[in-house]
Amino acid sequence: MKITFANSAWVSAAERLILRNGSWQNVRLRVRYGLIFHPVAGPVLVDTGYTREALSGERRGRMLRLYGALLKPQLNAAEQVLPVLKHFGLSPDDIRTVIVTHFHADHISGLSLFPNARFVASDAAWARVKARTPRQNLRHGIFSELFPADFEKRLDGLSSKRRLEARDGVPGGADLFGDGSVVAVDLPGHADGQFGLLFTGLERPLLYAVDVQWLLTALTENRTPGFPATLIAEEAAAIEPTSAMLRRFMGTGSEVMLCHDPMLTPYDLALSNPEAG
Repeated sequence: MKITFANSAWVSAAERLILRNGSWQNVRLRVRYGLIFHPVAGPVLVDTGYTREALSGERRGRMLRLYGALLKPQLNAAEQVLPVLKHFGLSPDDIRTVIVTHFHADHISGLSLFPNARFVASDAAWARVKARTPRQNLRHGIFSELFPADFEKRLDGLSSKRRLEARDGVPGGADLFGDGSVVAVDLPGHADGQFGLLFTGLERPLLYAVDVQWLLTALTENRTPGFPATLIAEEAAAIEPTSAMLRRFMGTGSEVMLCHDPMLTPYDLALSNPEAG
């Protein structure tokens, strides 16, 4: 099984906001999404990153427009999801599964590009999205207009998956493909229903921990940012226990990768110049 990640956009933030005792210098964060080549499931997307749908799409509501104006993501044209698929000889029709780690805009903005895909996501979190009004969802960082109209019809919920137990510092979770190769690990704190992906068949097990932290340094050096970063967390009190679990996992000799950390990893595709605007 092959795994690769691409960078859909850059977002700048003062280091102090995302790293305790950091400087006021801006850090250029990546906005990753992944592509898994599974021997049975075929090509599988992990989120979609930012796409033009979130930043200039016609269906954007007023608050999504404001969100884009405040964050000012710079789309990375070379590593947008459709060009990356083309790089591998794929089209949107070839994607039959999109794993949705959580429902924030920088993870779901391209879902409508994949009309044939099933969406593997937290059905419990989706039930809460449905129970809230659009205005209430905004307070959870969720923009309802980014979901395809038939999202629920195509939802393949985590609750239907076989659960694997934690062992020897390696977390358990939902067995996404029934072969133990990709395990959805609950990562409470940042967003409702957020889960990461544990890849077990690599030389060193890898846990893609999505948005538990923005910077790997915050995780490894226990420099979790406080206020005001915690304002946007779904469950701020859960961030440190989740981070501690990841540090224990790394203590077994395994690797952790984050969505927004700026450093290139061996799994990054890097089709573009990281300094390009």
